[in-house]
Amino acid sequence: MKLISVLASGLPTSEDLEHVIDLELLKSNPLPIHQAVKFFIGIISTANNFKHRMAVRRTWMQYDLVRTGAVVVRFFVGLHKNQMVNEELWNEASTYGDIQLMPFVDYYSLITWKTIAICIYGTNVVSAKYIMKTDDDAFVRVDEVLSALMTTNITSGMLYGRINSDSEPHRNTHSKWYISPEEWPSEKYPPWAHGPGYVVSHDIAEAVFKQHNEGHLKMFKLEDVAMGIWIDKMNKNGSDIKYVNERRIYIDGCEAGYVLAHYQEPREMLCLWQKLQETQRARCCGE
Repeated sequence: MKLISVLASGLPTSEDLEHVIDLELLKSNPLPIHQAVKFFIGIISTANNFKHRMAVRRTWMQYDLVRTGAVVVRFFVGLHKNQMVNEELWNEASTYGDIQLMPFVDYYSLITWKTIAICIYGTNVVSAKYIMKTDDDAFVRVDEVLSALMTTNITSGMLYGRINSDSEPHRNTHSKWYISPEEWPSEKYPPWAHGPGYVVSHDIAEAVFKQHNEGHLKMFKLEDVAMGIWIDKMNKNGSDIKYVNERRIYIDGCEAGYVLAHYQEPREMLCLWQKLQETQRARCCGE
């Protein structure tokens, strides 16, 4: 009864109860032992975002690619200051088997550490060909992203995402993304991919882990820009880096034809999934 109660509290609305999937289907399968993983997706989340995680479990984590283990998805979640929230998080992790707990209390400035953890998991635990970082309010069309990756025919030195090649550090001290001249003295950032969803090839994720292990990784509080900085350093050191700009990644919401739609609330996630099932087309809610 306790488990049912917790699950019910995570459903976006009571009127959606008729759409509830068998609870067993919401649990992650064990990691494949003898099967190659094509694609690993690490989702950055926080302890109190249970409803968002439930929406992801009930929608795009139900793709056949995920259910069969060809694509592995995990949430990366830090601890909370409230011990009761941590106990609920532990119960959730035990129930669904898809949460990687981080050994620190969550703060926005520590998000880069989660990105490193995604690289470590994607290369050392599942040894995936491609590793993606996304957020728990992003709706990912897993099949279309993987298809786009395979179409590029690029297996090394790749950064795929919504590439920004001409951005400047925010110097306004009131900005959430404020960066001081001491943190980044240059007037421009190197090319980087927007954080709601980007993919790196195995070798890049492996290099991030190796440099972190050796203490050579420059830590930067904007995780998506940090990845761009790390990759730029690899490029300058002789790696052949290919930037693949995916314009169907929408970082400010949803647009028709998306492969990723950001800022989606749980109800919108369910709506997008239903539209995909009914029309086989990437249509936004309200269309």
